[in-house]
Amino acid sequence: MSNTQKSGMRARVDVKNPWLAILPLLLGSFVGMFSETALNVALPQLMKALHVGEGSVQWLVTGYMLVIGIVLPLSGLLTRWFSTRKLVIFGLCAFIVGSLISGFGVNFAMVLVGRMIQGIGTGIILPLMFTVAMLIFPPNKLGTVNGILALVIMFAPAIGPVVTGFILAAGSWNAVFFSFVVLLVIALILAIPFVKNVNQLTKTKIDFLSILLSVVAFSGLIAGTSFASHSGWTSPKVLITLLVGVLALIWYVRRQLTIDNPVLNLRVFRYRNFMLGAILIMIDFGMNLSVMYLLPQYLQNGLLVSVALTGIIMLPGGLVTAATSAVAGRLYDNFGAKWPARLGFLIAAVGAVLFAFVTTDSPIWYVILAHIIVMIGAPLALSPSQTSALNSLKGIESADGSAILNTIQQIVGALITAIVTSFLTIGKNSVSGSMAFKFTNGIHYGIYFTIALAIMGFIVALFVKDDGKED
Repeated sequence: MSNTQKSGMRARVDVKNPWLAILPLLLGSFVGMFSETALNVALPQLMKALHVGEGSVQWLVTGYMLVIGIVLPLSGLLTRWFSTRKLVIFGLCAFIVGSLISGFGVNFAMVLVGRMIQGIGTGIILPLMFTVAMLIFPPNKLGTVNGILALVIMFAPAIGPVVTGFILAAGSWNAVFFSFVVLLVIALILAIPFVKNVNQLTKTKIDFLSILLSVVAFSGLIAGTSFASHSGWTSPKVLITLLVGVLALIWYVRRQLTIDNPVLNLRVFRYRNFMLGAILIMIDFGMNLSVMYLLPQYLQNGLLVSVALTGIIMLPGGLVTAATSAVAGRLYDNFGAKWPARLGFLIAAVGAVLFAFVTTDSPIWYVILAHIIVMIGAPLALSPSQTSALNSLKGIESADGSAILNTIQQIVGALITAIVTSFLTIGKNSVSGSMAFKFTNGIHYGIYFTIALAIMGFIVALFVKDDGKED
């Protein structure tokens, strides 16, 4: 056996039980991603219980993802200042505390604060899962490991509304937050003995201006789009907030490209496949989350079904997501990224178009069929696009690319949720009739945006070229 072959069978950091070491991070990341969509089914109940409207209650989703998006870019900096075990334990504890605060919340502000603390935990745990996996598993096993990690990322948000539907049928919305605590406590118990310190503490200089700019940029963009749901897109408050966000983002990007130790190494966008892969991931994640956000609300407010039935209706789509995610990796090995990505966005567009024709009397089978079609297309495009993007990077740039992709997913998720909420509000207010009819019309407006994303994704996928291959 050659030295190259031997090196391919050795991990960069020797850990006795790598699967036990990664398990707490898998559990924490699963709960974090599960939490992104778990509340979608509970939003109608939360609106009534907390006495808030759609524009406010959606902050329980966008606020959570906003905090994740702010913390994620700091992951590389945190691993250079704090040990792996300290970060994992702190992240899990933050998520537990946030879940308890939200679970015991007596008003909207208390629940929102808990959600944002949860976001801190997820923002720390999620990138650590990828970083630790790259270090403790040998290169010849990383394909299988990354497939499992991708399955967690895709399956958790798909199954979130399903599980929440059953929880709400048996109890109240508070129980949803307490269910997070159970898995997180198990993860914490496992983390204490099994998580090892695998990162090197270099304590590089902290660029506080970059951190401030990222907070202002992402907060401004997400707050601006969120305000639009009840103030309108031409409102001075919306326009000023968006302008501040855009200017801060431009300054932030310029700074990352010029300083020696950037918070996010945006120079990796010079690689064509990474840039295209990142764009496809943003579009795909936005398309997926828009459907996951709109569907449970349509089922409860448009078709007037119970929360328990909502979970059952969404179950087939969740199962299909898991199956497609598992297959998508093999398709990339056999065909590269371009054909699965193109086919995935095309299939998702067909499912979204079917959703555009739902009414207050649509049969359940039709809704399930449309959901399944979207849930085949979204993961079919996502996994190959992500693999293609990361495969275009080498060495330490792979970690930079992973941090960027995780960050943009959360920021885009928060932005899309806010934008779709504004379309939902516009659609509701544009017609007269019963509340169910008005709400269904709002769903149509949101789905039109989803269709536009699917078409954009397909067009961008036409420019993808697999390494060493030509169209």
